[in-house]
Amino acid sequence: MDVDEEKQTFRTETVRKLLYLFFKDKKTKVGSDALALTAEMLRIFVCEAAARSAQFAKADSSSVVMVEHLEKTLPQLLLDF
Repeated sequence: MDVDEEKQTFRTETVRKLLYLFFKDKKTKVGSDALALTAEMLRIFVCEAAARSAQFAKADSSSVVMVEHLEKTLPQLLLDF
């Protein structure tokens, strides 16, 4: 990758809003450490999905990653995480 992965991250406010969408109890709070960790895990998950999808595309002799490549990646990726 040409882009430095350490500079790429999700905004904590975006992650916070995503988490709150799925909380059953609206009184649930998320601490700043938990939010930072969740954002980092999300970053790692997305980078890994992109890398694995690129490997599938390369194996198919494709220079473009298509939705089908991501779909092939997801079952094993979800088991790994």
